[in-house]
Amino acid sequence: MIKNNKPYTVITGASRGLGKSLAIECAKEGRNLILISLPHEDIRNTAHEISHTFDIKAIGYEADLTNDEDVVILSAWIISNYSIDMLINNAGMGGTDYFDEAQTNYLDTIIQLNMKALVQLTHKLLPALKKNRNSHILNIASLAAFGPMPYKTIYPASKAFVSSFSRGLNAELKKTSVSVSVAYPGGMATNPEVTKRMEEYSSFVKSTFLSPEKTAKILIKETLEGKTIIVPGLANKINRLLFKFVPEELLLNMFTKSLQKELLLETV
Repeated sequence: MIKNNKPYTVITGASRGLGKSLAIECAKEGRNLILISLPHEDIRNTAHEISHTFDIKAIGYEADLTNDEDVVILSAWIISNYSIDMLINNAGMGGTDYFDEAQTNYLDTIIQLNMKALVQLTHKLLPALKKNRNSHILNIASLAAFGPMPYKTIYPASKAFVSSFSRGLNAELKKTSVSVSVAYPGGMATNPEVTKRMEEYSSFVKSTFLSPEKTAKILIKETLEGKTIIVPGLANKINRLLFKFVPEELLLNMFTKSLQKELLLETV
């Protein structure tokens, strides 16, 4: 029977993929969980299964983080009912499309979810995190944050924002009980559709792939160790250096070829 009174870890985008793997990894560490996902993603059942398997407390909560009111209500609910010592801002979205053909709602959703919701939730929950002696914020950026990409123009820009925001905030909070980590994972095969699309990528891009389970294990370990910058996997570390030292024009040409293949695959 669950009796622990430990603080909770809040994880957004927790119904599948990396978010679910992060939840499982935290549960293995004996951490209680508040798991957040969009409606109709069965997050309460996921929370129940994790709670039963790992003998921790896990709560599922449905919210649309692109809706300002949902973020306000969610934050107030957490603050009023729970002690928290970790916030993992994992929810995000991307995609591949011609910029001039993309729907405005699609572009707005990426901006709202990847940047605004992350900032709002962090801002509202930071006072609660400060109440615990040793708290952590983990923001999920992407290897894409290190350089621009054609046909994904908004996504890497949004992840570059997450990177800059996280590193600045960590410096600001140095003398508090809260540390801020930012992670730069590469691509992950989270479902059959994504796996099929990823097979069309170049060897350079595919070399950055790591499973959600392995990625989550690295991210949680290094976040709890207080590391500010987390690049999971040797291939990703090497590719981070390539972003830094390979001429941008060459990288853009490589990405153009890979992502054009992805666009063609989606139209078949």
